[in-house]
Amino acid sequence: MRQLSDKPNQILMTEAAYRRAGARLHALAGEIDPVLIDASGTLRHGCASVPLAEAQPVIAWAGADVFIDGLFPVLAQAALEAGDLRWFQSGAAGTDLPVFAQLLRRGVRVTISHAPSGAVADFVMNGVLDHLQRGPARREMRALKQWAPLPFTEIAGSNWLIIGFGAIGEGVAKRARAFGAHITGVRRARGTHELADAIEPPDALASVLPGADVVVLAVPLTRATQHLVNADFLAQMKRGALLVNVGRGGLVDEAALLHALAVGRVGHAVLDVSSVEPLPEEHPFWLHPQIALTPHIAGMGSGVVPRSDDLFLENLGRFLQGVPLLHELAAGRMLDV
Repeated sequence: MRQLSDKPNQILMTEAAYRRAGARLHALAGEIDPVLIDASGTLRHGCASVPLAEAQPVIAWAGADVFIDGLFPVLAQAALEAGDLRWFQSGAAGTDLPVFAQLLRRGVRVTISHAPSGAVADFVMNGVLDHLQRGPARREMRALKQWAPLPFTEIAGSNWLIIGFGAIGEGVAKRARAFGAHITGVRRARGTHELADAIEPPDALASVLPGADVVVLAVPLTRATQHLVNADFLAQMKRGALLVNVGRGGLVDEAALLHALAVGRVGHAVLDVSSVEPLPEEHPFWLHPQIALTPHIAGMGSGVVPRSDDLFLENLGRFLQGVPLLHELAAGRMLDV
């Protein structure tokens, strides 16, 4: 293995990740020096625990498991205190985590992951289907032992507006098109796309919102997209349309959404994210009859961790060979949506 610094190649990761991928790491990279974070958040080097100041990895791997197990804050802090860190691999798709900007300012390379994209796209389809097929009413009728017809709305022929046509948006489009939906994607890059019937720039939203039966938010949270869904946006939506947010809670003005639901401008909302997480107990979203709420779990599908592992190993090989990394963030700008 090519030496990355004047010391052994230290890689910061969780114990769980090392158990899964350790053999593959050694097969790819030869001798490595893992610094591991155990389930309690303790850093271990060999058989001993070590303070953050003594963990000086060259590479930090925040696999998808750290977001599920709650160990991301520990790993991120260790990475920030690692003076020799050269590359940070995230297992998440988001680009807006504060640690990324801090690392980029220090000259550390940061790569994100598209591993959650398929799971998030599946989540979107489930949320839309459950609403259109009147899932809550079906479950209530079963609980009451009521045997009665319950017509539902088909996806075929519906118009979907997917704001943010990256890996997640494309995954949603692929699935929805298979059901017969008409797809309009919104992204900064102009042109056509094989998975969309039309691609529009963000400044064309006012012209395409009124015709959308389903509006999916899959765009990063930036200064430009903060409260993208505000009172004006909601007023332009088709009456009774379905809003799905799998991006970030800050994309939506929550007070404006509650008003739009109350007056029928929005018929239903599927929200996997909120402006404050965890959502406060007193928040009206919890028990709102027109909101399907989940605690930021859309990316926790069964295939996400294995895909995240595969991406890290692919990028590790690229890093060692000195060739471009997949899904690398550029300092000073966000990835194209």
